[in-house]
Amino acid sequence: MSAVTLKDIVKRFGEFTAVHRMSMDIPEGSFVTLLGPSGCGKTTTLRMIAGLLDPSEGEISIKGRRVNDVPIHKRNLGIVFQNYALFPHKTVAENIAFGLKYRNVAKDEAKKRVEQALELVQLPQVGERYPKQLSGGQQQRIALARAIVIEPDVLLLDEPLSALDANLREDMRVELKRIQHRIGITTVFVTHDQSEALAMSDRIVVMSQGRVEQAGAPEEVYNTPETEFVARFLGSSNILDGTSNGASGEEVAIDTAGFGRIAVPKNRAPKLNGSGPAKLVIRAEKLHLAKPETDPDGQIAVDGVVETVDYQGQAARYFVRVGDLQLQAINMIDDHPFNEGDTVSVRVRPRDCAALPEAR
Repeated sequence: MSAVTLKDIVKRFGEFTAVHRMSMDIPEGSFVTLLGPSGCGKTTTLRMIAGLLDPSEGEISIKGRRVNDVPIHKRNLGIVFQNYALFPHKTVAENIAFGLKYRNVAKDEAKKRVEQALELVQLPQVGERYPKQLSGGQQQRIALARAIVIEPDVLLLDEPLSALDANLREDMRVELKRIQHRIGITTVFVTHDQSEALAMSDRIVVMSQGRVEQAGAPEEVYNTPETEFVARFLGSSNILDGTSNGASGEEVAIDTAGFGRIAVPKNRAPKLNGSGPAKLVIRAEKLHLAKPETDPDGQIAVDGVVETVDYQGQAARYFVRVGDLQLQAINMIDDHPFNEGDTVSVRVRPRDCAALPEAR
């Protein structure tokens, strides 16, 4: 069963169309992320699901019930905003219980549910404190506890981790996923951070300029991008101009400058039909650098020169010149990194490449 269904949703602000004919089914119990750059329509979509904005066209259903004309307080949704929106003059327990008060939950039951919510977010001892006495990560957990204590049909998260520092963000995304798994609540998460989306989601919906570019499981969207936008937005990619020579068996032959002909597995080029202009996508971490004298071991290999080294600790990002191409390669550092000016062998396995048609 779908927890949320969007059917041909359009949202206009005057002459500007923020969301174009968006349709989507969000399965019960799933963790779905709306991912894209600022202004792509992801937060507008979330706010329409919440009831904070009305769609200009289309239909929104929650648990099979059309909610276009249902106000936010009657949709039974838990919402966590970017700034948490905790009441500074109320204790943590009072903040969490706020939604229960307006649902006429008895005091004893409300107290029990608040205690359970605090246990769930692993902060059982802070109920009598005030928000200003908590760290940013603790405030984020309290906002989450307040959202889930009402036992909502759907949990909506609007970039809730963006105010946290990098290390705490990583900890909290693990915590969020743990809680979502434990209670099995359908979750719609909005972010522009690709690492958050890849780490947390059952399904990613990549958006650009109000349209869905691609939707699928994280590994599917990452490894088999269907558009150049998705290939560029997710991860670091080398995108080469090429020509498709059509499919033969389970492979599609792509002729490129620099690497020559590469036989891409057909399942890594699902949108490529027939011959014509194409794009070859090679993720930076799939491009391996080696000393020129070492055996390529079945990989396609060309010589290049390291132009820039971006040292990243356990790995390094190299910018390598191969003819007229500048390529990126992210490789783990075993003994020592290559240096600027080094001649290297640039290698790739055809099965690690993807291909898509030239945008028209």
